Amino acid sequence: MAKKPTYKPRIADRLLQQRLQGKGAMLIEGPKWCGKTTTARQIARSVLDLGDSVALANAQTALQVNPSVLLAGGTPRLIDEWQTMPPLWDMVRSEVDRRQNFGQFILTGSSVPPSQASLIHSGTGRIGRISMRPMSLWESGESAGTISLAQLFDNAELPPTANSIDLQQMAFLICRGGWPQATLLKGETALEQARDYFEAVYKTDIHRVDSVRRNSERTRLLLRSYARNQGCAVSFKKMADDIKANDNMDITYETVSDYVDALKKLFVIEDMPAWNPNLRSSVPHQTSDTRYFTDPSIAAGALQIGPQDLINDLRTMGLFFEAMAVRDLRVYADALSGNIFHYRNAGGLECDAVLHRRNGSYALIEIKLGGTDLIEKGAATLNALEAKIDPDRMKIPAFKMVLTAIGDYSYRRPGDKVWVVPIGCLRP
Repeated sequence: MAKKPTYKPRIADRLLQQRLQGKGAMLIEGPKWCGKTTTARQIARSVLDLGDSVALANAQTALQVNPSVLLAGGTPRLIDEWQTMPPLWDMVRSEVDRRQNFGQFILTGSSVPPSQASLIHSGTGRIGRISMRPMSLWESGESAGTISLAQLFDNAELPPTANSIDLQQMAFLICRGGWPQATLLKGETALEQARDYFEAVYKTDIHRVDSVRRNSERTRLLLRSYARNQGCAVSFKKMADDIKANDNMDITYETVSDYVDALKKLFVIEDMPAWNPNLRSSVPHQTSDTRYFTDPSIAAGALQIGPQDLINDLRTMGLFFEAMAVRDLRVYADALSGNIFHYRNAGGLECDAVLHRRNGSYALIEIKLGGTDLIEKGAATLNALEAKIDPDRMKIPAFKMVLTAIGDYSYRRPGDKVWVVPIGCLRP
């Protein structure tokens, strides 16, 4: 008999435990295969698995005959893929009100319900939300975790630490992605998990997200265009033009908008909003979102490229690494009560990531593949942006960082105090 895979602890474990202490129910949202159900099962004392077709059919019958049985069981009770039965949302909300106790239910879902109008109540005050994404490198065990973002926010002086991830391994990790099952596998078998995910999205999932019938081939081509434009603030019109130029298919702005909305409902796409700092300069800043997938392996699957393709084209690898770094920073930001933004102004000054916490502290982060020249360029950008911050109107950054794909060790530059940290050393 095959050995049962060992559970790899997730950052969401602690967040879920904490939030259940002050909410009657918690909703875990995120893409399929990212580990929502497995994480929830670590603390659930009973389970209603609506992802199982037999259980779903039985539950639909019970909903008509004896709906209270669906919520009966040890608490917290896990209701997996709840969105397949939207009435459960209001039932959970009402049951939380009736019981007047915390930690009663955990809901998980890999898409939003087909129609928000089907929900009577928003769940505000009763049902909290947390997001899960594919694993960060620290969760999957690839990052040594010797440099803590939380400690950097506390102005800790951390010693230089070694990094063991080289360029070849980094290319593999980008294409493999952070899908929990893939992290337990090796080589080509691990890479196939992300390819299977990509195919499932455009062949199957896009047709199930709501009542709209969408074209699989258009979905595939849109995902390819998204992959070509990840990390860029590209409009839907330009994306439609890109599909016409590269894939010879006419597609309207409205169609791109509709398909993107559906992919966001599936948590396949997660664009990055713009940061709005208080600057001395009056140069206007851009407010459009930057395009990203929830995991860089989706882009690799869309473009049908593997680790060696990235090694052979380091410019493209730099863009794909940026997408991986954004994924990890988003996971870490959740643990720090923060969010990730980008900054770009009309004068060409930009910052790849701004980790802004709820308490008002923030960090400026440039993402580079590595190498002296790119690190110098990233540090110069960070210093230029810091110089434009108006300290009378907002805090100065808690720290500045060039986050790299490769490098022998992490260190802090003595002059401008910019941290240079390989991603294989980072943790929240």
